[in-house]
Amino acid sequence: MKIFRILMVSIGLFVLSCTDDVADTERDAVETNTAPVLRTPNNDFAMVLSLANANDFATAFVWDYAAYDGTPTVINYSVEFDAAGTSFASPTVVATSTEKFKEFKVSELNQAALDAGFPPFEESSIDVRIKSTVGTTGVGVPQYSNHFTIKLTPYPAWPNWGIIGSATPTGWDSDTNLDYDLSTKTYFITMDLVVGAFKFRLDDSWSTNYGDDGNNLSLEAGGADIPVTVAGTYLIKVNFGTEEAGGIPAKSYTITLQ
Repeated sequence: MKIFRILMVSIGLFVLSCTDDVADTERDAVETNTAPVLRTPNNDFAMVLSLANANDFATAFVWDYAAYDGTPTVINYSVEFDAAGTSFASPTVVATSTEKFKEFKVSELNQAALDAGFPPFEESSIDVRIKSTVGTTGVGVPQYSNHFTIKLTPYPAWPNWGIIGSATPTGWDSDTNLDYDLSTKTYFITMDLVVGAFKFRLDDSWSTNYGDDGNNLSLEAGGADIPVTVAGTYLIKVNFGTEEAGGIPAKSYTITLQ
C-alpha cells in the first residue's frame, strides 16, 4: 500500500511537471511580432447609456489581428478599460475574444463601464485598448494595441431609487438620485435639507414609493411624508431590501445630521 501511494504521488508530480512544461513551451515557442491595432470606436465616440435601450446595439470594438513568430497557437484578445490619462495603471478586462471584434449591446457596455469602476449618471473619459496573448492559459507573450479615449455615461445596474420632497433642493418637482454601496447593498446620500418633508421613490415615479408612517425609521409602501424639523446637512442611508444590510434593518433608513 505504501508503495502504491508513493507511485501515485510520483505520477502526480510527473503530470504537473508536464503541464508546466507545456505552458512554458507555449510561451517559449512564440515571439512578439505585430501588436493588435484598435480601429473603432475612436476618440469621437461618446454615448449616454439608457436602461430603456438596454437590448439595442451600442458599438463594436474592432481591431487588426496581432501577429506572433514561431509555432502557431491560439491568440486571445482582451478589451481593457481604464480611467483616461492613467497609462493603464489598473486596467479592467471587460470582454474577451479570439476574433478581431467584440460587439456590445447597451446593457453590456453599461456593465463594462460599471465593472471598471465608472460611476452612473456621470460622463467618464475611458481609455480603451486591446491586449493579445497566446496559448491556452491566455497569459503568454502579451502585446498591447494603441488606445482611444471614449466617453460613456452609464446607468446604474441596480434599482434607481431617489429622494424627493419639500425638504430637498429640487422640492416635489424632481428626484435626487441616491448612491449605491455595492459592498453593503444599501443606498446613501449626503445632502442639504431644509425644514419640510421627503419620501423615497423608484425610477422617478410614484408607482413605487416609501414613507414612514410612524416616523420611527421604518419604511412603509406609500407611507407618510418623512419630516425634517432642523435644516442642515444630513447623511441618509437606506436599506430597501428584505434582510438586514450594512447594519440597517430591512425596509429601514437612518438620517444623521452632520
